[in-house]
Amino acid sequence: MNLIFVYNADSGFFNSVLDIGHKIVSPNTYSCNLCKITHGYFGETKEWQKYRESSTNELTFLHKDEFEKKYKMKQYYPAIFTLSTSNSIKEFIKKEELENMKNQGQLIEYLNKAY
Repeated sequence: MNLIFVYNADSGFFNSVLDIGHKIVSPNTYSCNLCKITHGYFGETKEWQKYRESSTNELTFLHKDEFEKKYKMKQYYPAIFTLSTSNSIKEFIKKEELENMKNQGQLIEYLNKAY
């Protein structure tokens, strides 16, 4: 199964610096819970890295601008999608579900139960 994780952030160095600053200065208003629960200030958490490296699924990680350019779709982010062998995209975990998760443990548990 191919899972596509889409962050509610744009790609690029400048955007990354802004995101880091936003997470540090005002974490409660940071708009990407997927990033918040899988990454610390300067990179992904060890628990998330361990999960990602041991997953039997194919995992793809994109920023919203990269996703929209590649798949010609606009959605509410963050979100996680499935990509079938026929390149059909289906929303797997919606923004609302991701926003309600408190930590990466909840996300990992959800993913493990689903696959």
